[in-house]
Amino acid sequence: MADRITPRKEDFSQWYADIIQHAKLADQAPVRGCLVLRPNGYALWEVVQGELNKKFKETGHQNAYFPMFIPESFLNLEKDHVEGFAPQCAVVTHGGGKKLEEALIIRPTSETIINSMYSKWVKSYRDLPVLINQWANVCRWEMRTRPFLRTMEFLWQEGHTCHETEDEARKETLKMLDIYLGFVRDVFAIPVIPGRKTESEKFAGAEETYCLEAMMQDKKALQAATSHYFGQRFAKVFDIKFQDRNSQMQYVYQTSWGISWRILGALIMTHSDDQGLVLPPKAAPIPVVIVPILQKNKDNSEVLNVCNKMKEELMPHHRVLLDDRLEHSPGYKFNEYELTGIPLRIEVGPRDLANGICVLARRDGKKSQVKLSELIVRVNEELSDLQKSLYNAAYERLKNNTHLENSFSTFKEKIESESGFYQLHWCGSRACEDKVKDETKATIRCIPFAQIRETGKCIVCEKESTGRVIFAKNY
Repeated sequence: MADRITPRKEDFSQWYADIIQHAKLADQAPVRGCLVLRPNGYALWEVVQGELNKKFKETGHQNAYFPMFIPESFLNLEKDHVEGFAPQCAVVTHGGGKKLEEALIIRPTSETIINSMYSKWVKSYRDLPVLINQWANVCRWEMRTRPFLRTMEFLWQEGHTCHETEDEARKETLKMLDIYLGFVRDVFAIPVIPGRKTESEKFAGAEETYCLEAMMQDKKALQAATSHYFGQRFAKVFDIKFQDRNSQMQYVYQTSWGISWRILGALIMTHSDDQGLVLPPKAAPIPVVIVPILQKNKDNSEVLNVCNKMKEELMPHHRVLLDDRLEHSPGYKFNEYELTGIPLRIEVGPRDLANGICVLARRDGKKSQVKLSELIVRVNEELSDLQKSLYNAAYERLKNNTHLENSFSTFKEKIESESGFYQLHWCGSRACEDKVKDETKATIRCIPFAQIRETGKCIVCEKESTGRVIFAKNY
């Protein structure tokens, strides 16, 4: 099976596409730029939903759902918003065989339709805060598409909140970024750099945008999640006012935050290898598979009885699959589960039973023999160790491929031959930011929260700079 996957060093883009295809995560739809999410892929999205829903609800947020059709006039209300999204909009002009009086936009994002409702719901400080999230699909008319990373239709969640004060809204913005940080780091085992976007890179219509930037195996950056502080910009456009505690009318302060199925692309490109998908145990829909070594035309009842007992013992701790299919050989199954990324495989055959042992095979290639009496303890240990090992490998990649550079000409030479994160001094001007992008295709991924604060010279114009920002080529 694995020989169908193009090696990473040969063609990273094709390797990525091969993983998606052969791990049965998704397939191309008949419509250009759209994906069919297969059960294996949707199961990963359910992990994202399950983990984040738990965190959202723990922090007082509720799920709701808003229409996918947005009146064209709504999108035109906020200048920056319409300029940012108009080129990507899909527009419905006819319905029921007739031309519509007003065209409808298939949502590229939901700020306008949601805020039109908030203007009806918010009347008093007693109605605040409004803490609502929706899980939905959106449509952006992309010309160049790549599975999960850039598609015309994609799945995501978008939170939209309203608050009494600026301070409360700003705290919400950073709190939600921290929730994403915990999920991406602790569940998907992806190290990220949190920071703030520049003015040119922020979300259309936001006052400030914060992000998490991850490094893929090809050393390119991928934006894992974003959280936006809107201030009162949309509130003033949609007239979202409330009577405050002094009986004065005020505009609410707002936030928005989201993560899309792009994070599945990050998961694939961070951990997988030339044998197939690699999943951290906490990210795996099924972290453990039991493969009995069955023999055709023989009595396998003893092996199957033990395997069923093992499953019962492990189920309170982990999701477990018992593969007792007779039509496929053990070797076929081993290849299948390597390809689909299951973190831990338990192999049990007649000889193993005779010795009171089984074999634990981790997805990273490590194997060990384990006494049946110690199975639960050892499975827990191996899964925990694998989770840490995958994170540490990704962290070392990030650390070893993050560079300091002070010369523009040297930086251009280096990033042409070797992608990575480059910490460069920047004066803060859009002109210098654009010059780097035009000449290297690298953009400012973020101004890190843990920014290197020091006096230096801008990499382009050599004017004074007080700190370094991260430039990188990105997905």
